[in-house]
Amino acid sequence: MMDAISFTLSDFHVLKPAIVLCLFGCGILLTDAFLVRRIGQRWLNAVTALVGEAVVAAVLLQYLPDVRSAGSLTGLGGSIVVDGFGVFFNIIFMLAAALAVILSARYMEAEGEQRGEYYALILFAQAGMSIMATGHDLVVLFVALETMALSFYVMVGFLRDSKRSNEAAMKYLILGAFSSGLLAYGFSVLYGISGSTSLAAIGEAIADRPALDWIMILALITTSVGLFFKIAAAPFHMWAPDVYEGAPTPTTAYVSVASKAASFALMIRLFVTAYGSVAEAWVPLLAIVAVATMTIGNLAAVTQSNLKRLLAYSSVAHAGYMLLGLVAFSATGLRGIAIYLLAYVFMNFGAFALIAALRRDGEAAEELDDLNGLFGRAPGYTILMAIFMLSLTGIPPLAGFYGKYYIFLALLGEGYYILAVFAALYVAVSAYYYFRVIRACWLGEAAERPASLDMNLGTRTALVASGVLTVLIGILPQRFIDLAGESVLAALR
Repeated sequence: MMDAISFTLSDFHVLKPAIVLCLFGCGILLTDAFLVRRIGQRWLNAVTALVGEAVVAAVLLQYLPDVRSAGSLTGLGGSIVVDGFGVFFNIIFMLAAALAVILSARYMEAEGEQRGEYYALILFAQAGMSIMATGHDLVVLFVALETMALSFYVMVGFLRDSKRSNEAAMKYLILGAFSSGLLAYGFSVLYGISGSTSLAAIGEAIADRPALDWIMILALITTSVGLFFKIAAAPFHMWAPDVYEGAPTPTTAYVSVASKAASFALMIRLFVTAYGSVAEAWVPLLAIVAVATMTIGNLAAVTQSNLKRLLAYSSVAHAGYMLLGLVAFSATGLRGIAIYLLAYVFMNFGAFALIAALRRDGEAAEELDDLNGLFGRAPGYTILMAIFMLSLTGIPPLAGFYGKYYIFLALLGEGYYILAVFAALYVAVSAYYYFRVIRACWLGEAAERPASLDMNLGTRTALVASGVLTVLIGILPQRFIDLAGESVLAALR
């Protein structure tokens, strides 16, 4: 069990990102209550949140020299370990949160819900994700996971006058509580096996037991199910379409990329450190779930006419591809997951940013037909949408190609040829529904009252930044691939 510990300067050092985010989140709540509401300039909440992200970026830059020289920084008695893996994922969370803040500033004002609490929740969720990427203790990881999840439950239902938003939040809360209960039960079994909450101690205890020990299998199944829900893997994906459709679009974008990245970070830590010695027990389970996830996600996306539901099922399918990187259980496969998640932030956020800009009579327009004839009205943004769709498909030389490339490479290198064939076939299926979006933009006939584009500064910034980085990672990939590789090596140590 985790021993009693006292806080030192080194403990605060490794917790700096989470501390900064919580301080800025609380600061937004205070200034919104006593200052911003009086002067009527609620956009200042978004500016404060972005300043917080800039401070987090500075902290992460401080970590880099120490991590590269010492390998890792440890705090809280070994419960928090800041290494290349943790820094890489914290960068992903920071980028996703910054884009969410930028995209939300005008959107929440248009919806009449421009409140400081929303931006505070973005930062609180990010604080939980930061600990999920650096935690090495079951208690710390569970608290961090619930901090993220509780923030997302509220953000999904933030449009209080929208029945669709309220319904999505309720479904998310109920199913999320069920999955958290299963995860907590699995963690308790792991503690019973090892007598410790440390991932390293749990890994040593599991290595001393038979590979097919039923207690270990029970822990494996319950923890896996809890995490499958968080990444929207089948058959625990049922929350994703309703939540994605009902939530405010910036929240949908944030949940789709940040929650998935944080949950995969936790999953990689858990399976590499705790379950690494019994890979033969969990690789078949993950392989079955990955194929089911790709199947359900891709086939369901083909039939969708709502853009947010289409991208929800697309997100389910992407979770299946990323699970294949863990199935390969090699440095190449884990590198594929890391670069996949980095690219996914920009290409998915960009797509949702364009959806957020679509309005008709002041209301959100989210149907596929609302994109009809977009090229004639906004050719530049149509080209960006095509870039995002092609990248999500995995077409080179765009960012999305490299994640799939390394995952396929890992599968072939480890001899999983059948899984590689399945994944390749589903890439072809995904091309169909992504090209439906492109076709609507370029060739579709505009309706009599076409949706307009609310291209404010925030939306333009999110769109252009996402498009530039999607292309940049694609044409100059080596630096990003090296960063992903360094993070993976840190996780495998």
